[in-house]
Amino acid sequence: MTHRILFVCLGNICRSPSAEGVVHYLAQARGMDVALDSAGTGAWHVGEPPYGPMQTAAQRRGYDLSGLRARQVKPKDFHDFDLILAMDSDNLTDLRAIQPKDCRAELRLFLDYAPDCGLTDVPDPYYTRRFDETLDLAEQAGRGLLDQLSR
Repeated sequence: MTHRILFVCLGNICRSPSAEGVVHYLAQARGMDVALDSAGTGAWHVGEPPYGPMQTAAQRRGYDLSGLRARQVKPKDFHDFDLILAMDSDNLTDLRAIQPKDCRAELRLFLDYAPDCGLTDVPDPYYTRRFDETLDLAEQAGRGLLDQLSR
């Protein structure tokens, strides 16, 4: 069974594309069948690649985000994906506000899959400049997510 997962942050240029790239790599290493995408709640960066410093930090760890392009969440996503993972509580609130009544997707926080990290929200590296922290959290939550999916 292919699991369809959408990662969502504010602008889709740092946190959610990083989560998509990291989980893609981790799933591939495990031989798991997942369909992944990422989107933003806002439309400021639609069509743009991930933020340059985020790409650089990811590349240092072997994650290539260069082929990804920002897009905005659309109502169809709530029907196309099994799981929509928000990077922070504000994103989750925004998603719940536009969630169609009859959607099939489960909405959760990404860091629900990293309960030992001590955080509920992935801090936005566009403002914090802590790109490695974003990748650390994506790796930890990504492993937890894949562990749960493989059960």
